[in-house]
Amino acid sequence: MSRALMIQGTGSDVGKSLLVAGLARAFTRRGLTVRPFKPQNMSNNAAVTADGGEIGRAQALQARAARVAPSVHMNPVLLKPQSDVGAQVVVQGRMIGTAKAREYQSWKPRLLASVLDSFARLKAEADLVLVEGAGSPAEVNLRRGDIANMGFARATETPVVLVGDIDRGGVIASLVGTQAVLEPEDAAMIRGFIVNRFRGDPTLFADGMTLIAQRTGWAPFGLVPFFPEAGRLPPEDALALDAPGARRDGVPLVAVPILPHIANFDDLDPLRQEPGIAVAFVPPGEPIPAEAALIVLPGSKTTIDDCAFLQAQGWDIDIRAHLRRGRRVLGLCGGYQMLGRSIADPDGIEGAPRTLPGLGLLDIETVMTGEKRLVAVTGTTLADDLPFSGYEMHVGDTSGPDTARPLLRFADGRPDGAVSGDGLVAGTYVHGLFADDRQRAAWLARLGAAQGLDRYEAGIEAVLDRFADHLEAHLDCDALLSLR
Repeated sequence: MSRALMIQGTGSDVGKSLLVAGLARAFTRRGLTVRPFKPQNMSNNAAVTADGGEIGRAQALQARAARVAPSVHMNPVLLKPQSDVGAQVVVQGRMIGTAKAREYQSWKPRLLASVLDSFARLKAEADLVLVEGAGSPAEVNLRRGDIANMGFARATETPVVLVGDIDRGGVIASLVGTQAVLEPEDAAMIRGFIVNRFRGDPTLFADGMTLIAQRTGWAPFGLVPFFPEAGRLPPEDALALDAPGARRDGVPLVAVPILPHIANFDDLDPLRQEPGIAVAFVPPGEPIPAEAALIVLPGSKTTIDDCAFLQAQGWDIDIRAHLRRGRRVLGLCGGYQMLGRSIADPDGIEGAPRTLPGLGLLDIETVMTGEKRLVAVTGTTLADDLPFSGYEMHVGDTSGPDTARPLLRFADGRPDGAVSGDGLVAGTYVHGLFADDRQRAAWLARLGAAQGLDRYEAGIEAVLDRFADHLEAHLDCDALLSLR
């Protein structure tokens, strides 16, 4: 009989996503058919699914941990922020509209039907569905109409385990305090707790685990020591950019401006793990480092707004100075569109209808269109005939003279991207380019760096296995499986 278990947190970024991924791998290795599920996610880091939609990047990693292809039903509601108060709403893989935060609250009752439909589909094909909550159930001001935490748990009678992060401090208060603010019926759904990211001697917190259990009546399922290799797994939350990485002397530097609506920044993860190169995410208010060997303009959820922001920061001046020094620029998806002469949004796909001059570094123009392309792709690069694999996730058609020098050619013969006449500026719609070992090696060679990280994808698999071992050693996984 199919079972479900929900992992909720005392707050955002307490490790829910990775715990679900690690448990998915651990229980899959035990012979169970596991499916990850997150009723509602908010992220501009998304992944293309096998069934032609998009879901949060964390659910794609969790699917990989469970050794299954990602499906739109693993994340039926995905919110992709376009401003501080509004977001695109993606339901079962497809955008259905844009809503401001207050307006979205009125959408929740009808979205619950899609959430329950997707959950039922996964439950019908799995021994175990591992459900990840969103934010915290302690945000009781949002409890009415909730579909992400206790609203979902109560609607499906799914037992909950609450996770607290001791690394940020105050874990006893956050766990006990969560129970204090919950309605009794919601608190009754929580069967136990996990304390995550402990550093040091675990015996020093034994009394803390006992105190939490006594104050809440919840079962302690384990104290999880900090797992350093977690940083090698693809992040989903832009909070990961708060620690942008240190520059290192003697190695080429890749500079990445942090745009307000940066998307799919995990494109840079493989480069960040290369020992022979440094990647610096440049925050607003700081210049792009003059010593950078490569500037990468990343993807964006709202390309026109982010292009205007880039120019307002003066980063366009830094980029032109960079090119005068004979250095390279690469644009990925929205970053590719920004490199052109103009970006037009006549139908208001990303906001009000408008046209904005781009950076003018490629002789191309982009027009936003209503149809979004979501597909996995393979092909070769034209300059060196090296194979690549990745995915497309974009709106907009790009044309112009420089597209006659495409960067890539897909397996079906279609060209993609553009390269400037001097070869220093290039852009592409393909995400995931650097995850391909062959492509990453070629880019490193262009920058005068040697490849030190081999078999990136195999490395992700190895980390998932080691994290599963870590959880098996420190959690009572048998007790977790027994919850009803």
